[in-house]
Amino acid sequence: MRLRALFFFLLFLLPILLKAQKGTSLNAAEIKQGLEALNVRGSVLYIAAHPDDENTKLLAYLAKEKKVRAGYLSLTRGDGGQNLIGTEQADLLGLVRTQELLAARGIDGAEQFFTRANDFGFSIPPEESFNFWDKQKVLSDVVWVIRKFQPEVIITRFPEDARAGHGNHTASAILAHEAFIAAADPLQFPEQLKQVSIWKARRIVWNTFNFGSINTTAEDQLKIDVGGFNPLLGKSYGEIAAESRSQHRSQGFGAAAQRIPAIEYFSHIAGIPAKKDLFEGVDFSLNSTTGTAAIQKLVTKINQEYQVSNPAASVALLLELRKNVNGKTFKHQLLDELIMACAGIWIETNVPTPAYAITADIPVQLQAIARGNISMPIKIAVTTSANQSATAMLTKQMTVFNFKIPAKTIGLTQPYWLEKKHPIGYYIVDSLSMRGLPESPAPAVGLISLEIGGQIITVSRPIVYKFTDPAKGEVYQPLVVAPPVTATLSEKAYVFKEGQARSFQVKLNNFEGKLKGVLKPAVPAGWKVSPEKIAFDFSNIGEVKEVTFSVTPAGKVTEGILTMALQVGAETYNKGLEVINYEHIPKQTLFPVAAAKVSAAEINITGKRIGYLAGAGDMVAAALKQIGYEVVMLTENQVISGDLTSFDAIITGVRLYNVSEKIKAMQPRLMKYVQDGGTLLLQYNVNTPLKITELGPYPFKLTRERVTEEDAVVTFLAPNHQVLNYPNKITAKDFEGWVQERGLYFPQELDSRYTPILAMNDKGEAATHGSLFVTNYGKGKYVYTGLSFFRELPAGVPGAFRLFVNLISNPSK
Repeated sequence: MRLRALFFFLLFLLPILLKAQKGTSLNAAEIKQGLEALNVRGSVLYIAAHPDDENTKLLAYLAKEKKVRAGYLSLTRGDGGQNLIGTEQADLLGLVRTQELLAARGIDGAEQFFTRANDFGFSIPPEESFNFWDKQKVLSDVVWVIRKFQPEVIITRFPEDARAGHGNHTASAILAHEAFIAAADPLQFPEQLKQVSIWKARRIVWNTFNFGSINTTAEDQLKIDVGGFNPLLGKSYGEIAAESRSQHRSQGFGAAAQRIPAIEYFSHIAGIPAKKDLFEGVDFSLNSTTGTAAIQKLVTKINQEYQVSNPAASVALLLELRKNVNGKTFKHQLLDELIMACAGIWIETNVPTPAYAITADIPVQLQAIARGNISMPIKIAVTTSANQSATAMLTKQMTVFNFKIPAKTIGLTQPYWLEKKHPIGYYIVDSLSMRGLPESPAPAVGLISLEIGGQIITVSRPIVYKFTDPAKGEVYQPLVVAPPVTATLSEKAYVFKEGQARSFQVKLNNFEGKLKGVLKPAVPAGWKVSPEKIAFDFSNIGEVKEVTFSVTPAGKVTEGILTMALQVGAETYNKGLEVINYEHIPKQTLFPVAAAKVSAAEINITGKRIGYLAGAGDMVAAALKQIGYEVVMLTENQVISGDLTSFDAIITGVRLYNVSEKIKAMQPRLMKYVQDGGTLLLQYNVNTPLKITELGPYPFKLTRERVTEEDAVVTFLAPNHQVLNYPNKITAKDFEGWVQERGLYFPQELDSRYTPILAMNDKGEAATHGSLFVTNYGKGKYVYTGLSFFRELPAGVPGAFRLFVNLISNPSK
């Protein structure tokens, strides 16, 4: 418990510590930044709804110019958005965006927090957000972060009305305002007061904006120029902010650096109004606390006498400061890290392989060295979680300790918010201490202590795996603790044609070594599985085997869950394996339950061979293979110069016209394919930026219109049209069970030669006709749809499959 409590504390520290935790050292300029930050107390909390909502320029200014603790509380992890760099959706996309936010904070210097709220998708009224999120749960999380972080000033990104442009945005502002009041009330969420105290921030303000056609700024509002230049870092805050914002790669938010003044505006919401300055009445200096005059004098001396060419000369004064602040409110952990940085102390704990079974003993090596020009002796002592201990004197030679850590003391390395199945709207997190944290505690060797000048400094370092890549150099990855064996299905949902059997391949990954066991699939009542169990036998760690079984839907049950159980001796395991690996974030490994949704439906298909031209990333092609289509992934060159006549239909992936540099050359060939008798289906694109503006044979205009209610009533505008009748008769039932939304970025201003097929709308909104439209062009058929098939097909929605099949079917073939 002591180790875990230490980690919880470390997660609420300045991001200047991130370099040390990754095994790299602070340079002289970064040390100076840290020394200057010792002069400053206090914190500022920024609150919004999603990853990318934060004002990175303002956060960089607060953290690196004002040198206060700056925090960003994102209510959600961005789980409901779209993905421009891969196929991850929902919870997995939230995991990617969590890491992107942490990467951003590592650049702009702020800290990152979350609530339990799940991003269920776009909404318009804030009430919809509150209904999904469970308002009191999320409000309690905001209050918890405020009480723990103790901000003097709270800033919201959005207003509490429709100008916010998104129900989640509006809800974030409402919750921030209510939490500002509730955090100071001992009767609100009293269970938190066993671990934190009530907190009353001085004021809460809204960071007004000028986005597109909405300008909420005014010259009589409070103003700050956040575009200044930091000579220590050699960058303006606009440059730092651009680097930070560009970490949001899954959203395509690469930003250009700005090197000019940048004025931010603020409007008062509650608390004590400020007349001239955002921080009016707030004293961030050490003098704001009584009895700190001597401390302030010493901090001033340390900064004045700091030598860029010899940081080690500051160690003695820093140790003196450490004695003086003992027992007082201070940036203690920052001070300790600065002492180690000035002394040139480097400590790392690593393992020889990336993953270990939870049943194994993990060989951990601790390496430490003191490279600074410091004469005082430095002693290192380590006590592991397995009660092993070692001590040594640190010198300019590498000190090495080797330990064995039982993996069971660490547990499976899972994102804490994904450990339990959760409803739409919020994650299940039972531990109050875990709430708000950006990620799970990293595995650690135990307690590492340094004795310098008679003082003990406690150090935390995560256990990492590192290797040398011939092209990239030294690469770090988080340690993975896994089940002994995992069973992974290729999809999260499967759709069966009624009564037809289909084969499943399950990938078994061995993390233990020599291992024998039995895989036992379980199917819905009345369904048949063959064989009923499959034996497996592994010899080496890292081995992968694929086993195959067949499932036949039968009886009255038309849907259910297919589960995998792995019997190894007396133990049963039920986890799969999911790995997310992008260059800009740490590799993510998680172990979801080995299960998938299965549904049986009447699905008639015509045609067989489909060409699929990938866009920004989706899983539609894999879903179509489930129901018997041969799907060929087309390259751009194949479209430009190849023979397309063998394809019964061609489908473009989501956002192809936003991301493809060759779409201008491909478009004439695609139109010629339709003219000659082919069927072309375009999935949704965003209205800006587009690589070309003419997406079809006749004009239409993309907009930002969408229908966010997944159960919105659908009206058939052309009930006799082929796409609603052949080869499947589409009815209202086919729109049941859809997930997250009906669709997005619906076109308007359709040329009269297009036939709109459906009308739909969110409650209180006007009906839209651009979700699906069709036209004959030459001998072929052109289809454009903003319906969210990229969500519905991977989710195994039978009606979505039936409609999609109709869209790519041609009765004349």
